[in-house]
Amino acid sequence: MTKKNQFWKGMLLGALAGGAISLLDKPTRQIMKENVQKTSSKVTYILRHPGETAGKIRSTFEQVSEDISYLVDKVEELRELTPQVKDIVKETKDSFSKSDEEELLKEVIVED
Repeated sequence: MTKKNQFWKGMLLGALAGGAISLLDKPTRQIMKENVQKTSSKVTYILRHPGETAGKIRSTFEQVSEDISYLVDKVEELRELTPQVKDIVKETKDSFSKSDEEELLKEVIVED
């Protein structure tokens, strides 16, 4: 076997050993038992009602697709607006800077 296979084999065995050791704790065993029961009941339900589950998955997928489409449209709008906003901000900054300079010049001239 290659070194890589040995590594993953060791990782798997270590995980299994760690999981087995953690099950020595009674509260952990009880929680795991409850989780396994919940999961198995959900899997059983899904297997017995595949049409319902497929419908839920389909509606969720459609909703996510609509949301993504909406976000893509908004991003495109922002891309179009960004240069316009940038120009407006620059014009506003320039106009305020010019008016501030004019006021300072007036103050200096009046003081003289």
